[in-house]
Order: sequence, then C-alpha cells, then structure tokens
Amino acid sequence: MKQHPDGDPSNSVPHSGIKELLFRLPAVLGEMVKGKAAELADSTELREDRISLGWNEVSARTVSAEIEDLVRRGTAARPMEPLNDTDCALVEEIATATDRAGISNITRTAAYLACFQAYPELHWAFLAHMVSRNAGWNMTDLRGSRIADTLDEEGKRLTYRFLERGNALIFQDAYPQLLLYMKSRELGSSHFHLLPYFHVSQFMRPFWERFWIDRGSALLTVGLIINEQHYIEKRVIRHPYYQKYVTDKFSYHLHNLTGISQIVFPLLDDLPVEEAKQKTEPEDDGVAEAGIGAGRRAVTRLAGRGVSDFGSLPARIALGKSLYAMLMGLRAVRSGAQNFAAAVPHSGSRADYWPELFTAKREEALTTPCQGSELLEAETLPAGKRLYSPKLLDAWGDTPYEPITREDWLKDSSALDGISAPKAPYLCDISREHRLAILKTALMHDAMADN
Repeated sequence: MKQHPDGDPSNSVPHSGIKELLFRLPAVLGEMVKGKAAELADSTELREDRISLGWNEVSARTVSAEIEDLVRRGTAARPMEPLNDTDCALVEEIATATDRAGISNITRTAAYLACFQAYPELHWAFLAHMVSRNAGWNMTDLRGSRIADTLDEEGKRLTYRFLERGNALIFQDAYPQLLLYMKSRELGSSHFHLLPYFHVSQFMRPFWERFWIDRGSALLTVGLIINEQHYIEKRVIRHPYYQKYVTDKFSYHLHNLTGISQIVFPLLDDLPVEEAKQKTEPEDDGVAEAGIGAGRRAVTRLAGRGVSDFGSLPARIALGKSLYAMLMGLRAVRSGAQNFAAAVPHSGSRADYWPELFTAKREEALTTPCQGSELLEAETLPAGKRLYSPKLLDAWGDTPYEPITREDWLKDSSALDGISAPKAPYLCDISREHRLAILKTALMHDAMADN
C-alpha cells in the first residue's frame, strides 16, 4: 500500500501494485486482440515474395547416410591425421582468430556478419549474427529499467552467465568451421580434415564436404543448427549448475511468461539514408544515439518468433530452422534484416532497433516506476521518458568463461530427425507482439515496484 509523504495512513493511496496490474489487464487484452488481426495482415505481406532456399533432398539423404554409417562404426574419437607445416600454421591462425573475435557478444556478433558479407553462401553466419544480437539484448535487459528491479544482483549475474556461456560456446564451436571454409576457398582446396583439431563433432564433416561440392546453403545451415543446439545441450541448457540457479528459478519462468523470450529481426527499408532523412522528424535523440542519422527511423517492423520451449532440444532445432526459413526465404525479411545489419552496429542496447521506446542513456530514461502506464498511453515514448536499455559493455563488460568439456556429442542417430527442409512460419511479423511483451514486462515491473 502506498503511503502519503506525511505518513498519515488515512491518506494512503487505495491500491497496490497487484491491483494496478489487474486494473490494467483489460487494456492489455485489448492490445492483444487488436494486434492479432494486424499481425496476420502484416505477416501475409511479408510472405508474398519468397526466395528458394535450394533444399536438395538427395544431398540431405546422402549426408544422413554418411552420419548413420559413422554411428554404426562407433563414434569414439579416432586418431587425427598428421599435419604438415601448412596445416599446422592454418590451425594456429584460425585458433588465434577465434580467440580474438570471441572476446564478447559484441565481437562475436560482428565476426559472424563479416563471414556472411565475405561469403554470402554462408547463410548460417547471417542467422547467427541476428540471433547473437538478440542474445546481447537479452543480456542488457538484466540491467535495463524493465527487469533490473525484479531480480536481485545474484540472480542477474547468474542469468547473464547462462546467456553469455551459450553465446560464447556456440561461437567457439562454429566460428572455426566458418574460417576453415573461408581459408579453403582462399587456398582453392578443401581442408575439412582439420575439423577435429577444433574439436568439432564428427556430425559436421559430411555437411561441409557436401557443401564444398554443391554449395547447398540450406543443408549446411540445418546441419549447423542441429550441431550447435546439441553442442550446448549438456554444456549449458542441461548443466546442473544452470538448472539449479537459473532455469529452475521462478523468476526465469515469470519473465518467459511475459513473452520476453522472443527472437526479433529488425527490418530497415531500402531508402537511402539521405532520402529517409526527409521522411523523419527533425529531432530525435534516440536516432542520433544509434549513430546513423535520422534515416534510422526507417525500421518500421520486426520479423521474428517467440521462444516457447527453450528447454527442449527438438523445439530449439525446429525454432532455428523456422527462423532461418523466415530470414533467408522471405525477400522482405532478408533484405530488411541485411539493411539493418549493415547500417546499425550492434551495441546490445534495444535502442539499436527501437529508439522510439528505448534509450542507452540513463540520464534520459524514464524515472517513474509507472512504465506500463506510459506504454499504454502512447505507441512511442518521448525523449526523457524512454525505457533504459544500456549498451552491453556498459552493463557487463567482457566476461571470460570457464574451460568446457570437449567430447563429441554425437552418440546415436537421433540427430538425423532434424535434417529436413526448413519452412517459414505462417505468422512472421512480430512487431505488435514484441511491443506487447515489452508492455507486460513493464507492468510486471510496476507491480513489483509498488509492493
């Protein structure tokens, strides 16, 4: 119960945070109903122009058969081929580059984009870039105004370590594979016999060797999605420490219920920046913050999907394939996301893509605890009343992670179940759903701050 500043109980405000939350519930439900119809129309528009991913069923069967043969013969570690001087130098060069680029979520995200820009057939690298941006945004949420006050400091630290470990481990496994392909292209010959020297699962070699032959981007991407989700399953998702201190905690599930677990792809239109400036309000501190001028306001929609069952390995693989088909198989999503990635450097702040709601500057953020009320009243928030979303390095800095186990995850043929053609989801515009998730976390913040 709120008390009047003079301390007189007779002047207390007759509501608590929970009552306020219930009072706001009809408005939230109204937002949901209005949003669904618009979401359907917007998704239909995004799906109109599709691009073939080039799925090759014959190649998929060939790779599956090779992996089945590997499993039949036993997946115990086999002696690695001896290296000549050239191979030794190549392994050392890639290992050094991986360490250098793996310092933080910021450097990893940039490294993925550089791979894709150099070799656009590496579809997975662009998917990884966009998903890694989301990982950074989720990390900074723990220090942002919506969530920071709903977790104690230890809870924030442990959740950050959980998110950071997953992001770092996937990079540690996948980036050497990308570099090995790029170096093979430079040298004009396949060097995938070196994959074991980077502790890459035997599962991946057939995918890379097939990719070297036919450049089948879709099959390789599906292989990498399956591989990376298996790679983090025991090392992160099912790790007893993180299960005990993060994923089994009530606060973790509470935040998931609000819809914060969403993967969003900001879409930037094709207008040149100078032309876009003419279509933008003359004064916008959030735009200037993003660092690319007023044309930044061209981000008008978000594609993406909600994460409903992060603890399920098959569900994560299905989600990855769905996101891939959306990102690279729908022309509007592909071009919009590529425009955004090229124009907006990743900082970890949600102001990167939504400066009308977020700011990375604490002194310009909303100070009142009634965040939900502000969001219910207007689609955007004015300067000085935006939600605080810090840059990642301001929130956490660089965080080294502990050594990890290196054993091959491939034990049986169950992973082959995921080798199938990716399909884009029917609902792919997540703009309104994402704003609703922001609203729900803000209302949750208000309720907890008021009690």
